[in-house]
Amino acid sequence: MEEEKMIVVIRELNPNKDTKAVEELERMCEAGSSGKMSLFTDLLGDPICRIRHSPSFLMLVAEIEIGYGSKEIVGIIRGCIKTVTSSSRKLNTRINNGDDDDHHVAANKSLTPICTKLASILGLRVSPSHRGRGIGTKLVNQMEDWFIKNGAEYSYMATEIDNKPSLHLFTKKCHYTKFRTPSILVQPVFAHRVKTDRNQVAIIKLTPTEAQGLYRRRFSTTEFFPQDIDRIVNNKLNLGTYLGVPTQSYSAESWPGLDKFLSDPPESWAVLSVWNCKEAFTLEIKGASRARRLAAKTTRVVDKALPWLRLPSVPQVFRPFGLVFLYGLGGEGPRAERIVKSLCGHAHNMARELGCGVVASEVAKQEPLRLGIPHWKRLSCPEDVWCIKRLVEDYGDGPLGDWTKSPPGLSLFVDPREF
Repeated sequence: MEEEKMIVVIRELNPNKDTKAVEELERMCEAGSSGKMSLFTDLLGDPICRIRHSPSFLMLVAEIEIGYGSKEIVGIIRGCIKTVTSSSRKLNTRINNGDDDDHHVAANKSLTPICTKLASILGLRVSPSHRGRGIGTKLVNQMEDWFIKNGAEYSYMATEIDNKPSLHLFTKKCHYTKFRTPSILVQPVFAHRVKTDRNQVAIIKLTPTEAQGLYRRRFSTTEFFPQDIDRIVNNKLNLGTYLGVPTQSYSAESWPGLDKFLSDPPESWAVLSVWNCKEAFTLEIKGASRARRLAAKTTRVVDKALPWLRLPSVPQVFRPFGLVFLYGLGGEGPRAERIVKSLCGHAHNMARELGCGVVASEVAKQEPLRLGIPHWKRLSCPEDVWCIKRLVEDYGDGPLGDWTKSPPGLSLFVDPREF
């Protein structure tokens, strides 16, 4: 009977008075089973750190009265909206054969992106003591109302494939469908520097203008490509966009500029960008045994003492650590995979200088260049799950139909602001 009388109020986050309660709720939800290791996230006093850089965002809390005028936050949800590429189609161009009355249409090899307004749900949490009472569903429904009022056509969320409660809530109660299954690849940051094959690969740091130009002209038809890519590459958390080319093509000193590169690219090349998550949040693994901690520390000590051996070592993940996220990965040519490996090595060394514990990336399951991304299987997630839902009756992409029913492409563009 008490559960039936419980009144849940969903309201917008008040950072001035809710931050401490939200942090406590996050800790309760991340606590693992007794005797098992758990990954804890420290939001560094900023509950909206994972969404604040998005074009439009909102955080809601679920609150109940607990007597004598006191209230308790028992649920939270974050959401943001942006415009992304949902699909693409070939351009049709008219070719003039000299006679104004004699035109024919030919399929042009170039593609044009088809965009949609996409909403994403992040960080849904319900207090363990209040689960099973419909609070999660209420939070999702109210967030979706905000999405629709602000013109979003689709909503999506990501979760681990073994998170059955989350999948059940979204697929059974909120009518989402499983959509994409990307892989999260994680590499530890060793005590030693990683070789980047500088004799074979030249690494060039692009300016933000060059970075957005390259992404727009070569990656704008990639699924989930954000139309505000300029805001991403100019963000203070973006550590840079790096282009890798064979050394015989040109070096950083002889870089001819983006226009020349695009008009006459080398046979092989690759690109990726580096995002500094450490400034937004830190992670920590708790619940590890003393033996496991000692073993990890031993690998680190040996690696520091004998760096020339380049022995794999476990980073200091049993106390708060940061990470860098690799995004915008792509390239072409027979040596692109090898070039990606060098770029990842460069990012590893940047993370090492920052004192980060891991380097992470997320790529499509069938991404052609994924084998060039160094990672440890035991730290990585081979199959994450993205679920999607259509929010409106009409389609922004017209005759191309429902994005939720489209087959996956070879690649997808993962927005670092939502990792």
